[in-house]
Amino acid sequence: MTSETETGGVTGTQDKDYNLIWYVEACLSNALRLESYIQDAERANDTEVADLFRKAQADSRKGAELGKGLLRARLGGG
Repeated sequence: MTSETETGGVTGTQDKDYNLIWYVEACLSNALRLESYIQDAERANDTEVADLFRKAQADSRKGAELGKGLLRARLGGG
């Protein structure tokens, strides 16, 4: 479902800064979840899967850092 207008009519939160906050939280949550998956793969001695999850975790951390930087700039924190 796509729309030409900003979403948020249901929640009352039509705010792109909120969307950035959600994105950062999702990235950090994903990085945390992937830590468990990495440990599972390591316990199973599956280095190929563990490496894949480590790369995905690094990407999630990078996304969170980029999002935090945008938020700081937009909210006046430097």
